[in-house]
Amino acid sequence: MKFSRFFSSSAHRAFWLRAAITLSGCALLASCGGSDGGTIKTGVTLRQLSTEMSARNAVNYAPYRSSKVESDRATETITEAMIKQDLDLMVAGNFKLIRLFDSSDKVAKQTLKVIRDNSLDIKVMLGVWIASGNDTFNQAEIARAVALSKQYSDIVVALSVGNETMVSWSFNPLSVAQMAAYIKSVRDQVTQPVTTDDNWAFFAQASGTEKNPRAVLDVIDFVAMHTYPLAETIHPPATWNWQQFGVAAGPLRATAMMDASIAATRAQYAAVRAQLDSLGFPSMPIVIGETGWKAEVSDGEINRAHPVNQKMYFDRLQTWTDEMRAGKGGPKSIFYFAAFDEQWKGSDDKWGLFNKSREARYVVQGLYPKSKGFKHEAGTYIAADALFAPDVTDALISGSRFTVYADIVPAGASTAIATAFDLFGWDTPPTAYGGEEDAPGERIVGAPGDTAHGIVVKPVPKVWGWGLLIAPGKGTVTADLSAYEATGNLNFSIKTTYPGKLEVGFYTGSGASGYDVYMPLVSGSYGYVNDGNWHTVTIPIRDIKPSGNKGSGNEGSATSVFDLSKVTNPFVIADRFGKTGNNQAGATNTKLFIDNIYWSK
Repeated sequence: MKFSRFFSSSAHRAFWLRAAITLSGCALLASCGGSDGGTIKTGVTLRQLSTEMSARNAVNYAPYRSSKVESDRATETITEAMIKQDLDLMVAGNFKLIRLFDSSDKVAKQTLKVIRDNSLDIKVMLGVWIASGNDTFNQAEIARAVALSKQYSDIVVALSVGNETMVSWSFNPLSVAQMAAYIKSVRDQVTQPVTTDDNWAFFAQASGTEKNPRAVLDVIDFVAMHTYPLAETIHPPATWNWQQFGVAAGPLRATAMMDASIAATRAQYAAVRAQLDSLGFPSMPIVIGETGWKAEVSDGEINRAHPVNQKMYFDRLQTWTDEMRAGKGGPKSIFYFAAFDEQWKGSDDKWGLFNKSREARYVVQGLYPKSKGFKHEAGTYIAADALFAPDVTDALISGSRFTVYADIVPAGASTAIATAFDLFGWDTPPTAYGGEEDAPGERIVGAPGDTAHGIVVKPVPKVWGWGLLIAPGKGTVTADLSAYEATGNLNFSIKTTYPGKLEVGFYTGSGASGYDVYMPLVSGSYGYVNDGNWHTVTIPIRDIKPSGNKGSGNEGSATSVFDLSKVTNPFVIADRFGKTGNNQAGATNTKLFIDNIYWSK
């Protein structure tokens, strides 16, 4: 799955927010559909996929348990006993096709050995990890993959070279030409079908920013696409309507959301199928290499990530699988992401059918009854517990203080209108990351007088700059802050050595009515100093207002106007180089610490 570097938000503090952003994400069960074989315009004769690919329920597998951050994996000891325990669980639940991400001795070699030594009824799609800018490693990895594919040819039914390397937001980017060369090198040395795993948008060319996949299509035997409808609700614009406000709030809306989620998954598969057909690859099979749903919120999936919603998505995938096995078309197999939680991925965790302790989640507890000795994750659920987007409300704030983010709120002051919050970086991939931890387990200390928590912002700017916003109230509340227009102030504490100017402010409206209200802030003004110490900044709203402009894409919208009655994001921090005069090099790798954000009058 994607190896993104997100920093978790926290729901521990009173505050207020709203918004949405996306990446893409993870996968399950086997299925059939589409034709095999045939010579097409690839320059290769397609190798037929094994019937095992469509006959077996499939899942992505990695054995790591104790690693808390990515670097820990290098020193974590993986034993054959650990792998045997995991694989026994897979077999017991009828998951008999697994996808591995690499061909390492620690993971792949041991896993294949355990399967053979214990005569386990498991087949493997072997991964070949390709690292950007490290050909020496890549050649050694290819050699290991080729050797394992030959030694375990009765177990390895396919190979996948590279993982999410060509989609526009890749965190491990390689060019299409580079990947095609690596894939061809592997394919020339093995007899199994060969592919590469990547996001559906790469294969479907759904975005003008995607690379042309033709050179890769010319050297693969099948497509392995990733589709994550949940992730695509996090980063705007959402690619499908997850909120389903046209359906009554409650279980019916939850059902409508999950029906829409599987419809989005099917639509993305259909988009890839149509694109392959249009390019002259009608016989090339498609496998869904990753898809899934989170059981817990770990990256802003409020009102979506939950054990019951995870099961609803899983069950809908199974229905699709049954249809495909009945000959109604579709991908040849669907690999669920993932077998087990992977805490080392930080905010990209909580997709597992099992948690890190190998306790079955609600999604598969029916396959693993306690009466047979299987352990269940704590918690009892019913279908009515499924989450959904609550109705949007407007809250009139008339007190002397509106708290956006703080540990301590003065007695008698207007407090936050919602609990929990999300921080969203602009654009996809996000141009900034934020959270209450600098790294997993390393909580930020806040400003003097409010030290329990703080926020760290880490810009990852594009050529035009970066931005990050606070989104309130589980994404369903806007604040009416009209009372603050005449005499109100935006207040916050900040500690940074960020060079040059910053932009700070807020955002009103949404969609066509969205309006940016951010003003350039120079060190030495309004209490801001970029000397690496905590400072309290107080800016009158009347001083910020003149910097407002119609939101991006709304230049011709008559409804994109300054409107404090609908403040969607009460705090935004950014650096658009065209406004500040800064540049990408200077804006990279300088952290900003923020705390105690509130409006006052």
